[in-house]
Amino acid sequence: MPAPPVHPIRRPPSVQRLLGLLATLALTAPVALTGCSSQRSSATLVVFAAASLTQAFPRIAQGFEKDHPGVTVKFSFDGSSSLVDQLAGGADADVFASADQVTMHRAVDQKLVASAPRVFATNVLVLITPPDNPGHITGLNTSLAGKRLVVCAPQVPCGDATLKLARLDGVTLKPVSQTTNVTDVVGAVTTGEADAGIVYTTDATAAGSQVRTIAIPHSDQVVNRYPIATVAGSSHAAEAQSFVAYVTSASGRAVLSSYGFGIP
Repeated sequence: MPAPPVHPIRRPPSVQRLLGLLATLALTAPVALTGCSSQRSSATLVVFAAASLTQAFPRIAQGFEKDHPGVTVKFSFDGSSSLVDQLAGGADADVFASADQVTMHRAVDQKLVASAPRVFATNVLVLITPPDNPGHITGLNTSLAGKRLVVCAPQVPCGDATLKLARLDGVTLKPVSQTTNVTDVVGAVTTGEADAGIVYTTDATAAGSQVRTIAIPHSDQVVNRYPIATVAGSSHAAEAQSFVAYVTSASGRAVLSSYGFGIP
């Protein structure tokens, strides 16, 4: 007997369309997934920051990186004036945070920053000595005579503030050394190379039991205000702006406050 004829299975039009759609998705899904993974934000931000931010900013960066997966923050800490010189010389950076407004104005005048600076913290000066205070120093007075005093150089924010404070207190300081950043002043005292140093209150707080802190009269009249801005020509402008926003947010300010900074 001849074989019975084979008739093709005829599916309803709606089923036929569904099968065609599933086949299309199966072919395109791997491409779509690959495209999504390649669009994930990935950037390394370079932040130039005043030396007095050495303790607080890495903590802020931890929170920022958690909120911005794929973005890594790297720091270059130094005296604010030195950082401006580096930017002017073509150094690669995305964000600049200065320890005073005068130095930030230099960066603005030289068109080194792209955004309007925003003040995010304040700081004042104190006198520090080794814990046992071998020089028996009591303040910016005659107890400093013949002692090894270390301060910041006049061209950096902590040095400029030191000169202003000395004038208010009517004293002439005779330091044995002037440094380009406040971290070196702390180091000179904690290693015993100096009998006393003038630093920001945040640096004294960070040094903890390694130093003794002595308040300076009129320090509340010489307040350093810290501005931050994105750097001109940054290759990660959007991420840089996000970092500035995080520093000035409630989360960033909480970290700064925990390190002894004033919040404007």
